[in-house]
Amino acid sequence: MTVELLQAMDLGPEIEGMAGRQLRMRKVTIAPGGVFGPVHSHVDRPGTVFILQGTITDHRNGIATDYGPGLGWPEDHATVHWLENRGTVAAVEISVDIVRTE
Repeated sequence: MTVELLQAMDLGPEIEGMAGRQLRMRKVTIAPGGVFGPVHSHVDRPGTVFILQGTITDHRNGIATDYGPGLGWPEDHATVHWLENRGTVAAVEISVDIVRTE
């Protein structure tokens, strides 16, 4: 798996009350058979994902859901999940989230 930071913006100067937080956009590539894990939570780190290529299987709440190109999902405070690529080609997603920098 590779993670490439595409853009990042300090939100403190942009929005009152957002000091210490950053809006970031990353490109994540998961090779066939690869996993984005372990299980992780998005408490205090909301985001959204959009699939560019391949298929990513999102595992949450005991349910596995496949997402292909042009699809995606939200990652809200209740999201606890892990991802895998069960396909035969690299899966590529764009991930946008708000993270703490402090």
